[in-house]
Amino acid sequence: MPLIGSRTKPVAFIDLAALHAPLQDRLDAAWRDILAGSAFIGGSAVDDFEQRWADYCGTDHCVGVANGTDALELVLSALHIGPGDEVLVPANTFVATAEAVLTVGATPVFVDVDPGSLLITAPAIAAAITPATRAVMVVHLYGQIPDMDSITAVADAAGIEVVEDAAQAHGATFDGRRAGSFGAAATFSFYPGKNLGALGDGGAVVTNDRGLADEVRTLANHGRGTHLLHTHRGRNSRLDGLQAAALSIKLEHLDRWNAHRRLVHQQYVERLGSSVSLLQTLPGSEPVHHLEVIRVDERDRLREELAGLGIQTGIHYALPCHKHPAFAEFDVRPLPVAEAVANRQLSLPMHPTLTAEAVKAVADTVLALL
Repeated sequence: MPLIGSRTKPVAFIDLAALHAPLQDRLDAAWRDILAGSAFIGGSAVDDFEQRWADYCGTDHCVGVANGTDALELVLSALHIGPGDEVLVPANTFVATAEAVLTVGATPVFVDVDPGSLLITAPAIAAAITPATRAVMVVHLYGQIPDMDSITAVADAAGIEVVEDAAQAHGATFDGRRAGSFGAAATFSFYPGKNLGALGDGGAVVTNDRGLADEVRTLANHGRGTHLLHTHRGRNSRLDGLQAAALSIKLEHLDRWNAHRRLVHQQYVERLGSSVSLLQTLPGSEPVHHLEVIRVDERDRLREELAGLGIQTGIHYALPCHKHPAFAEFDVRPLPVAEAVANRQLSLPMHPTLTAEAVKAVADTVLALL
Protein backbone atom coordinates (compact mmCIF):
# COMPACT_ATOMS: atom_id res chain seq x y z
CA MET A 1 0.00 0.00 0.00
CA PRO A 2 1.46 3.46 -0.90
CA LEU A 3 2.61 5.82 1.81
CA ILE A 4 -0.42 8.04 1.18
CA GLY A 5 -2.36 5.33 3.00
CA SER A 6 -1.34 7.15 6.15
CA ARG A 7 -3.85 9.76 7.26
CA THR A 8 -0.92 12.14 7.83
CA LYS A 9 -0.72 12.98 4.10
CA PRO A 10 -4.22 13.79 2.88
CA VAL A 11 -4.85 14.94 -0.66
CA ALA A 12 -7.60 17.51 -1.14
CA PHE A 13 -9.96 17.31 -4.07
CA ILE A 14 -9.47 21.06 -4.53
CA ASP A 15 -7.40 23.49 -2.44
CA LEU A 16 -8.69 27.05 -2.78
CA ALA A 17 -6.71 28.29 0.22
CA ALA A 18 -3.43 27.34 -1.47
CA LEU A 19 -4.61 28.91 -4.73
CA HIS A 20 -5.51 32.22 -3.08
CA ALA A 21 -2.57 32.54 -0.70
CA PRO A 22 -0.15 34.13 -3.23
CA LEU A 23 -2.90 36.56 -4.28
CA GLN A 24 -3.92 37.59 -0.77
CA ASP A 25 -2.42 41.09 -0.83
CA ARG A 26 -3.96 41.98 -4.18
CA LEU A 27 -7.34 40.56 -3.22
CA ASP A 28 -7.26 42.53 0.04
CA ALA A 29 -6.38 45.70 -1.84
CA ALA A 30 -9.19 45.12 -4.32
CA TRP A 31 -11.67 44.75 -1.48
CA ARG A 32 -10.45 47.98 0.13
CA ASP A 33 -10.87 49.81 -3.19
CA ILE A 34 -14.42 48.50 -3.60
CA LEU A 35 -15.23 49.42 -0.01
CA ALA A 36 -13.79 52.92 -0.34
CA GLY A 37 -15.67 53.61 -3.55
CA SER A 38 -18.90 51.83 -2.52
CA ALA A 39 -18.94 50.27 -6.00
CA PHE A 40 -20.69 47.12 -4.86
CA ILE A 41 -23.04 46.70 -7.84
CA GLY A 42 -21.73 47.68 -11.26
CA GLY A 43 -18.97 50.23 -11.55
CA SER A 44 -15.51 50.24 -13.08
CA ALA A 45 -14.46 46.85 -11.68
CA VAL A 46 -17.35 45.15 -13.49
CA ASP A 47 -16.78 47.13 -16.68
CA ASP A 48 -13.08 46.24 -16.60
CA PHE A 49 -13.66 42.54 -16.07
CA GLU A 50 -16.33 42.33 -18.76
CA GLN A 51 -13.91 43.80 -21.29
CA ARG A 52 -11.07 41.54 -20.15
CA TRP A 53 -13.22 38.41 -20.32
CA ALA A 54 -14.64 39.25 -23.75
CA ASP A 55 -11.12 39.82 -25.06
CA TYR A 56 -9.88 36.59 -23.49
CA CYS A 57 -12.70 34.54 -25.02
CA GLY A 58 -12.29 36.18 -28.42
CA THR A 59 -15.74 37.75 -28.43
CA ASP A 60 -17.02 41.29 -28.80
CA HIS A 61 -19.27 41.48 -25.74
CA CYS A 62 -19.50 40.20 -22.19
CA VAL A 63 -22.30 40.71 -19.68
CA GLY A 64 -21.55 39.84 -16.07
CA VAL A 65 -24.44 38.18 -14.21
CA ALA A 66 -25.05 36.67 -10.79
CA ASN A 67 -24.25 33.03 -11.61
CA GLY A 68 -23.87 30.53 -14.41
CA THR A 69 -27.41 29.19 -14.22
CA ASP A 70 -28.86 32.68 -14.62
CA ALA A 71 -26.55 33.14 -17.61
CA LEU A 72 -28.09 30.10 -19.33
CA GLU A 73 -31.62 31.26 -18.65
CA LEU A 74 -30.94 34.83 -19.75
CA VAL A 75 -29.48 33.69 -23.07
CA LEU A 76 -32.49 31.49 -23.80
CA SER A 77 -34.81 34.36 -22.89
CA ALA A 78 -32.88 36.81 -25.08
CA LEU A 79 -33.16 34.32 -27.96
CA HIS A 80 -36.94 34.33 -27.37
CA ILE A 81 -37.05 30.61 -26.67
CA GLY A 82 -40.06 29.56 -24.62
CA PRO A 83 -43.23 27.45 -24.50
CA GLY A 84 -43.62 25.13 -27.46
CA ASP A 85 -39.90 25.14 -28.21
CA GLU A 86 -37.48 22.26 -27.71
CA VAL A 87 -33.85 22.64 -26.65
CA LEU A 88 -31.42 19.75 -27.01
CA VAL A 89 -29.22 19.12 -23.96
CA PRO A 90 -26.75 16.31 -23.20
CA ALA A 91 -28.00 13.77 -20.68
CA ASN A 92 -24.56 13.72 -19.04
CA THR A 93 -24.38 17.19 -17.51
CA PHE A 94 -25.21 19.12 -14.37
CA VAL A 95 -28.94 19.75 -13.95
CA ALA A 96 -28.52 23.52 -14.37
CA THR A 97 -28.43 23.06 -18.14
CA ALA A 98 -31.88 21.51 -18.18
CA GLU A 99 -33.19 23.75 -15.39
CA ALA A 100 -32.64 26.82 -17.54
CA VAL A 101 -34.64 25.31 -20.39
CA LEU A 102 -37.57 24.56 -18.09
CA THR A 103 -37.41 27.97 -16.45
CA VAL A 104 -38.08 29.75 -19.76
CA GLY A 105 -40.97 27.36 -20.44
CA ALA A 106 -39.28 25.31 -23.16
CA THR A 107 -38.87 21.53 -23.26
CA PRO A 108 -35.49 19.87 -22.73
CA VAL A 109 -34.76 16.99 -25.08
CA PHE A 110 -32.01 14.81 -23.66
CA VAL A 111 -29.36 13.51 -26.03
CA ASP A 112 -26.81 10.76 -25.45
CA VAL A 113 -23.06 11.35 -25.44
CA ASP A 114 -19.89 9.97 -26.98
CA PRO A 115 -18.56 6.97 -25.01
CA GLY A 116 -14.95 8.15 -25.14
CA SER A 117 -15.26 11.81 -24.14
CA LEU A 118 -18.77 11.71 -22.62
CA LEU A 119 -19.59 14.85 -24.64
CA ILE A 120 -22.46 15.57 -27.01
CA THR A 121 -21.85 14.83 -30.70
CA ALA A 122 -23.09 16.16 -34.03
CA PRO A 123 -24.72 12.86 -35.12
CA ALA A 124 -26.63 12.62 -31.83
CA ILE A 125 -27.82 16.20 -32.25
CA ALA A 126 -28.89 15.60 -35.85
CA ALA A 127 -30.89 12.54 -34.83
CA ALA A 128 -32.77 14.45 -32.12
CA ILE A 129 -33.81 17.52 -34.12
CA THR A 130 -37.54 17.96 -34.71
CA PRO A 131 -39.61 20.82 -36.19
CA ALA A 132 -39.93 22.19 -32.63
CA THR A 133 -36.17 22.33 -31.98
CA ARG A 134 -34.94 25.89 -31.49
CA ALA A 135 -31.49 25.40 -29.99
CA VAL A 136 -28.86 22.99 -28.77
CA MET A 137 -27.00 23.65 -25.54
CA VAL A 138 -23.50 22.28 -26.07
CA VAL A 139 -21.86 21.57 -22.72
CA HIS A 140 -18.05 21.68 -22.66
CA LEU A 141 -18.04 19.22 -19.80
CA TYR A 142 -14.98 18.40 -17.69
CA GLY A 143 -13.11 21.22 -19.42
CA GLN A 144 -13.17 19.87 -23.00
CA ILE A 145 -14.84 21.34 -26.08
CA PRO A 146 -16.48 18.81 -28.44
CA ASP A 147 -16.19 18.91 -32.23
CA MET A 148 -17.71 22.34 -32.75
CA ASP A 149 -17.11 22.37 -36.51
CA SER A 150 -19.42 19.39 -36.97
CA ILE A 151 -21.91 20.59 -34.36
CA THR A 152 -22.27 24.09 -35.79
CA ALA A 153 -22.61 22.63 -39.30
CA VAL A 154 -25.53 20.45 -38.18
CA ALA A 155 -27.12 23.35 -36.30
CA ASP A 156 -26.72 25.77 -39.19
CA ALA A 157 -28.25 23.29 -41.63
CA ALA A 158 -31.24 22.86 -39.30
CA GLY A 159 -31.58 26.57 -38.58
CA ILE A 160 -31.19 26.18 -34.81
CA GLU A 161 -29.13 28.20 -32.35
CA VAL A 162 -25.99 26.92 -30.64
CA VAL A 163 -25.58 27.97 -27.01
CA GLU A 164 -22.32 27.02 -25.31
CA ASP A 165 -22.53 26.00 -21.66
CA ALA A 166 -18.86 26.66 -20.90
CA ALA A 167 -19.14 26.59 -17.10
CA GLN A 168 -16.27 24.07 -16.86
CA ALA A 169 -14.16 25.21 -19.81
CA HIS A 170 -12.54 28.57 -19.00
CA GLY A 171 -9.68 28.82 -21.48
CA ALA A 172 -10.27 25.53 -23.30
CA THR A 173 -9.76 25.62 -27.06
CA PHE A 174 -10.92 23.77 -30.16
CA ASP A 175 -8.87 24.32 -33.32
CA GLY A 176 -7.24 27.26 -31.56
CA ARG A 177 -10.49 29.05 -30.69
CA ARG A 178 -11.44 29.51 -27.07
CA ALA A 179 -14.61 28.31 -25.41
CA GLY A 180 -17.28 30.95 -25.83
CA SER A 181 -16.48 31.92 -29.40
CA PHE A 182 -18.50 29.35 -31.36
CA GLY A 183 -22.23 29.77 -30.74
CA ALA A 184 -24.80 32.53 -30.73
CA ALA A 185 -23.72 33.04 -27.13
CA ALA A 186 -21.85 31.23 -24.39
CA THR A 187 -22.32 31.13 -20.66
CA PHE A 188 -19.80 30.82 -17.85
CA SER A 189 -20.03 30.12 -14.15
CA PHE A 190 -17.47 31.62 -11.81
CA TYR A 191 -18.40 29.41 -8.87
CA PRO A 192 -15.31 29.32 -6.60
CA GLY A 193 -14.24 25.82 -7.67
CA LYS A 194 -14.18 26.59 -11.40
CA ASN A 195 -10.95 27.04 -13.34
CA LEU A 196 -11.62 30.76 -13.02
CA GLY A 197 -13.56 31.12 -9.81
CA ALA A 198 -14.88 34.12 -7.93
CA LEU A 199 -14.99 34.54 -4.16
CA GLY A 200 -18.68 33.64 -4.25
CA ASP A 201 -21.18 33.18 -7.05
CA GLY A 202 -20.79 34.88 -10.41
CA GLY A 203 -21.39 34.27 -14.09
CA ALA A 204 -21.16 35.81 -17.53
CA VAL A 205 -22.57 35.72 -21.05
CA VAL A 206 -20.26 36.31 -24.01
CA THR A 207 -21.37 36.86 -27.59
CA ASN A 208 -20.48 38.62 -30.82
CA ASP A 209 -24.09 39.80 -31.22
CA ARG A 210 -24.48 43.34 -29.87
CA GLY A 211 -28.27 43.14 -29.84
CA LEU A 212 -28.24 39.87 -27.93
CA ALA A 213 -25.76 41.27 -25.39
CA ASP A 214 -27.91 44.36 -24.89
CA GLU A 215 -31.03 42.26 -24.35
CA VAL A 216 -29.26 39.99 -21.84
CA ARG A 217 -28.07 43.07 -19.94
CA THR A 218 -31.56 44.55 -19.95
CA LEU A 219 -33.19 41.32 -18.77
CA ALA A 220 -30.60 40.92 -16.02
CA ASN A 221 -31.29 44.43 -14.70
CA HIS A 222 -35.04 44.20 -14.05
CA GLY A 223 -35.83 44.70 -17.74
CA ARG A 224 -34.71 48.32 -17.66
CA GLY A 225 -34.56 50.22 -20.93
CA THR A 226 -33.54 53.26 -18.91
CA HIS A 227 -33.26 53.60 -15.16
CA LEU A 228 -36.91 54.56 -14.79
CA LEU A 229 -38.40 52.71 -17.76
CA HIS A 230 -38.81 48.91 -17.75
CA THR A 231 -39.18 47.70 -21.32
CA HIS A 232 -38.93 43.96 -20.59
CA ARG A 233 -40.07 41.60 -17.88
CA GLY A 234 -36.65 41.02 -16.42
CA ARG A 235 -35.00 39.91 -13.23
CA ASN A 236 -32.16 40.84 -10.89
CA SER A 237 -28.95 39.06 -11.91
CA ARG A 238 -25.88 41.25 -11.74
CA LEU A 239 -22.20 40.56 -11.12
CA ASP A 240 -20.94 42.16 -7.90
CA GLY A 241 -18.06 44.62 -8.04
CA LEU A 242 -15.99 42.62 -5.56
CA GLN A 243 -16.38 39.43 -7.58
CA ALA A 244 -15.43 41.25 -10.78
CA ALA A 245 -12.31 42.71 -9.17
CA ALA A 246 -11.24 39.31 -7.86
CA LEU A 247 -11.88 37.69 -11.24
CA SER A 248 -9.71 40.26 -13.03
CA ILE A 249 -6.85 39.50 -10.65
CA LYS A 250 -7.24 35.75 -11.05
CA LEU A 251 -7.64 35.95 -14.83
CA GLU A 252 -3.98 36.97 -15.05
CA HIS A 253 -3.08 33.50 -13.74
CA LEU A 254 -5.66 31.39 -15.60
CA ASP A 255 -3.41 30.22 -18.43
CA ARG A 256 -0.68 29.18 -15.99
CA TRP A 257 -3.19 27.37 -13.80
CA ASN A 258 -4.64 25.59 -16.83
CA ALA A 259 -1.16 24.58 -17.97
CA HIS A 260 -0.58 22.98 -14.57
CA ARG A 261 -3.88 21.13 -14.84
CA ARG A 262 -2.72 19.71 -18.18
CA LEU A 263 0.52 18.60 -16.54
CA VAL A 264 -1.39 16.93 -13.71
CA HIS A 265 -3.63 15.17 -16.22
CA GLN A 266 -0.63 13.85 -18.11
CA GLN A 267 0.87 12.56 -14.87
CA TYR A 268 -2.37 10.71 -14.14
CA VAL A 269 -2.33 9.24 -17.66
CA GLU A 270 1.25 8.04 -17.27
CA ARG A 271 0.65 6.41 -13.89
CA LEU A 272 -2.80 4.96 -14.44
CA GLY A 273 -2.09 3.82 -17.97
CA SER A 274 -4.62 1.32 -19.27
CA SER A 275 -5.66 0.15 -15.81
CA VAL A 276 -8.62 2.50 -15.65
CA SER A 277 -10.81 4.17 -18.25
CA LEU A 278 -9.83 7.81 -18.71
CA LEU A 279 -11.66 10.41 -20.75
CA GLN A 280 -10.60 10.59 -24.39
CA THR A 281 -9.13 13.85 -25.67
CA LEU A 282 -10.76 14.71 -28.98
CA PRO A 283 -8.76 15.73 -32.07
CA GLY A 284 -8.36 19.50 -32.24
CA SER A 285 -9.43 19.98 -28.62
CA GLU A 286 -7.12 21.30 -25.90
CA PRO A 287 -8.94 20.69 -22.61
CA VAL A 288 -8.40 22.55 -19.35
CA HIS A 289 -9.23 19.52 -17.17
CA HIS A 290 -11.71 21.06 -14.80
CA LEU A 291 -12.28 17.51 -13.57
CA GLU A 292 -10.10 14.40 -13.75
CA VAL A 293 -12.66 11.68 -14.34
CA ILE A 294 -11.98 7.97 -14.35
CA ARG A 295 -14.50 5.19 -14.89
CA VAL A 296 -14.22 2.13 -12.70
CA ASP A 297 -16.33 -0.73 -11.47
CA GLU A 298 -17.28 -0.64 -7.78
CA ARG A 299 -16.92 3.13 -7.85
CA ASP A 300 -18.56 3.67 -4.45
CA ARG A 301 -16.34 1.10 -2.73
CA LEU A 302 -13.23 2.68 -4.23
CA ARG A 303 -14.30 6.15 -3.19
CA GLU A 304 -15.01 5.07 0.38
CA GLU A 305 -11.64 3.35 0.70
CA LEU A 306 -9.81 6.35 -0.76
CA ALA A 307 -11.57 8.63 1.72
CA GLY A 308 -10.47 6.37 4.54
CA LEU A 309 -6.89 6.85 3.38
CA GLY A 310 -7.18 10.64 3.26
CA ILE A 311 -7.79 11.08 -0.48
CA GLN A 312 -10.76 13.23 -1.39
CA THR A 313 -12.69 12.45 -4.57
CA GLY A 314 -15.90 13.65 -6.16
CA ILE A 315 -18.86 12.10 -7.91
CA HIS A 316 -20.27 14.14 -10.76
CA TYR A 317 -23.57 13.14 -12.32
CA ALA A 318 -24.43 10.06 -10.27
CA LEU A 319 -27.61 10.06 -12.34
CA PRO A 320 -28.04 11.30 -15.90
CA CYS A 321 -30.30 14.35 -16.02
CA HIS A 322 -33.27 12.49 -17.44
CA LYS A 323 -33.22 10.00 -14.55
CA HIS A 324 -33.73 12.62 -11.83
CA PRO A 325 -37.30 12.82 -10.47
CA ALA A 326 -37.43 16.51 -11.41
CA PHE A 327 -37.14 15.58 -15.10
CA ALA A 328 -38.96 12.25 -15.06
CA GLU A 329 -41.62 13.41 -17.50
CA PHE A 330 -38.94 13.81 -20.17
CA ASP A 331 -37.46 10.31 -19.72
CA VAL A 332 -38.91 9.01 -22.98
CA ARG A 333 -36.18 6.85 -24.50
CA PRO A 334 -33.03 5.02 -23.40
CA LEU A 335 -29.74 6.88 -23.57
CA PRO A 336 -27.38 3.96 -23.10
CA VAL A 337 -24.01 5.68 -22.80
CA ALA A 338 -25.06 8.26 -20.20
CA GLU A 339 -26.97 5.62 -18.27
CA ALA A 340 -24.10 3.10 -18.33
CA VAL A 341 -21.38 5.47 -17.08
CA ALA A 342 -23.34 7.21 -14.33
CA ASN A 343 -22.43 4.77 -11.57
CA ARG A 344 -18.84 4.34 -12.78
CA GLN A 345 -17.58 7.94 -12.86
CA LEU A 346 -15.19 9.08 -10.15
CA SER A 347 -13.42 12.45 -10.10
CA LEU A 348 -9.87 12.39 -8.72
CA PRO A 349 -8.13 15.39 -7.10
CA MET A 350 -7.42 18.06 -9.72
CA HIS A 351 -6.32 21.63 -9.05
CA PRO A 352 -3.49 24.02 -9.97
CA THR A 353 -1.55 23.49 -6.72
CA LEU A 354 -1.51 19.68 -6.85
CA THR A 355 2.05 18.34 -6.64
CA ALA A 356 3.59 15.51 -8.62
CA GLU A 357 4.10 13.65 -5.34
CA ALA A 358 0.40 13.90 -4.54
CA VAL A 359 -0.62 12.77 -8.04
CA LYS A 360 1.68 9.76 -7.76
CA ALA A 361 0.25 8.88 -4.37
CA VAL A 362 -3.34 9.17 -5.59
CA ALA A 363 -2.73 7.14 -8.74
CA ASP A 364 -0.75 4.44 -6.94
CA THR A 365 -3.41 4.15 -4.27
CA VAL A 366 -6.15 3.83 -6.86
CA LEU A 367 -4.23 1.04 -8.58
CA ALA A 368 -3.61 -0.72 -5.29
CA LEU A 369 -7.32 -0.66 -4.44
CA LEU A 370 -8.70 -1.81 -7.79
